[in-house]
Amino acid sequence: MGSELNGIDSKPSKAGESDPNDDDASAKDDRPLLESSTEDIQELDKKFAAFVRNDAYGSMGCGKLPLEEKLLLCIALVTLFPIRLVLVMAILVVYYLICRIFTLFSTPNLEEDQEDFAHLGGCRRAVIVHSGRFLSRLLLFTVGFYWINETRKDSANAQENSKTESTKPSEEKERPGAIVSNHLSYLDILYHMSFSFPSFVAKRESKSSDFKGVAGIVTDRVRNAHQNKLAPMMMLFPEGTTTNGDFLLPFKTGAFLAGAPVVPVILRYPYQRFSAAWDSISGVRHVVFLLCQFVNHLEVTWLPVYHPSQQEKDNPKLYANNVRKLMAAEGGLILSDIGLADKRIYLAALNGNNSLPSDLHQKND
Repeated sequence: MGSELNGIDSKPSKAGESDPNDDDASAKDDRPLLESSTEDIQELDKKFAAFVRNDAYGSMGCGKLPLEEKLLLCIALVTLFPIRLVLVMAILVVYYLICRIFTLFSTPNLEEDQEDFAHLGGCRRAVIVHSGRFLSRLLLFTVGFYWINETRKDSANAQENSKTESTKPSEEKERPGAIVSNHLSYLDILYHMSFSFPSFVAKRESKSSDFKGVAGIVTDRVRNAHQNKLAPMMMLFPEGTTTNGDFLLPFKTGAFLAGAPVVPVILRYPYQRFSAAWDSISGVRHVVFLLCQFVNHLEVTWLPVYHPSQQEKDNPKLYANNVRKLMAAEGGLILSDIGLADKRIYLAALNGNNSLPSDLHQKND
């Protein structure tokens, strides 16, 4: 999460804001959210509700813990944490070696100015995919996800927006081009790798030689996966950032530009003490608390393949919005109109940056 604060600089105070020469006002604005007044905290939490942590560890994972929780955390730090950390590192090293060995003497796809072995065929691909799925599930088991509750909904219950009654029989057999999922944590990737081992697109791919950018690359891969059963299916998180799991942010249209069917997936991480959502907590703190939690829970709801109408194919934004509304309805999620830019403001406030949320302080002054 800390990387999302890059590029946020302090700005001079505007007219009407607290006088920067006023020591009391300056001290108030510069203090971290955790030390701010109750009114400040409540106002920020209400505005940025999709990123607020509500677990026992509190905002940024820095909240005051009761004695019982402190004892449990101490016990886990000297027992579970070192064992799990060693096992996680060992699993990652094993898979790295498998990938290195089975891609030796293979020429990567450099058409997009990157090493891409996604279309590697034969037994090499089979070994990489199957070992990847197994080790991803083993990783989840190692960090406490001993079982995963998966639910599949049929089209009669879930696809009201796509007019299934007029869908041609041939369309029902169409291969989806992408899996679209809500985004809560880096753990989402491990789950999807353990289930279907899809293809992902990194942001650095926007520097491809033909200047297609990320959207162009995503569209090509979604279309290819839809048309070619041997091509890996795309896995996309259209929200563009993580939330606390109770909300669904606006969808970016990348996954829907190709007009291919998609598979909507809804993830939830039920918790009592520590939330596995990676919303407004540092990566290191999140990993430590995750490894110290004795049992973690994951619930997955798979909706049926969503076949877009012609109108949705012609209007990717409409297509994205309809899938988003369907996922929100089926998952009991709250639609929110905030996004990554708002999350950066909230993170800046949590870290004591007084320039971006200064308008909130103004109201109290």
